[in-house]
Amino acid sequence: MFTDSHCHLTFPELAAQLPQIRAAMAHAQVARALCICTTLEEFDAVHALALSYDNFWATVGVHPDNEGVTEPTLNDLVTRGQQSRVVGIGETGLDYFRLAGRSVADMEWQRERFRTHIRAARQIAKPLVIHTRSASQDTLALLREEGEDGASGSAGGVFHCFTETLEVAKEALDLGFYISFSGILTFKSAHDLHQVARFVPLDRMLIETDSPYLAPVPYRGKTNNPSYVPWVAKQLAQLRDSPLELIAQATSTNFERLFKGVSLEKTL
Repeated sequence: MFTDSHCHLTFPELAAQLPQIRAAMAHAQVARALCICTTLEEFDAVHALALSYDNFWATVGVHPDNEGVTEPTLNDLVTRGQQSRVVGIGETGLDYFRLAGRSVADMEWQRERFRTHIRAARQIAKPLVIHTRSASQDTLALLREEGEDGASGSAGGVFHCFTETLEVAKEALDLGFYISFSGILTFKSAHDLHQVARFVPLDRMLIETDSPYLAPVPYRGKTNNPSYVPWVAKQLAQLRDSPLELIAQATSTNFERLFKGVSLEKTL
């Protein structure tokens, strides 16, 4: 029984195929999925999925890459984050990969957006869903500055679709965060990520699709969906020389521990 801890089912590539996706999830024994919000404009649609299906949950957040959208206030995030079946704050974080001619200093608006998300998560005691790309040290530094140091009162959360170094993974773990692996783990070129996957403690890892993106081998290049998340688990099992059932159970238990209220009592 598997759990997809991060997917985008409201994106156009998947939204029209929901009945087929849910059937495929059932066939693949994918019991639950967390539907991730990337703009405030998208929130109502994401939330509607969580309200409509007893094995879907939602987050609220504005992705660091998104410009020209409503900038979230603390109240925006807190109010939506307290609604039924909303279990996390994000997708949020920092992304310096596409600066488009700007400097890192020019991205202060992105850092301020991240701070707002961290403060919302801490205020309502719900975990953060962290996106970081080419910005890991600033991401970690801001978390520390805002009090996310793993101590009592921390919101905690997960570094989703992890592609950073082993050292970054160690720092994130030290701050109390979980590490989530996506289909990238199945790519032959992902040697450094394989090292991370062998290192992360079993009780601190999650699996995800980040669908519709990053389909795992053997579906690489195709549109991803939550029914493919077992392939990530299979790769983890192989890398760690562990039974697949152990990876499935551990990552599902970790999901339930991190995101309160996502009980296994109601599944597909």
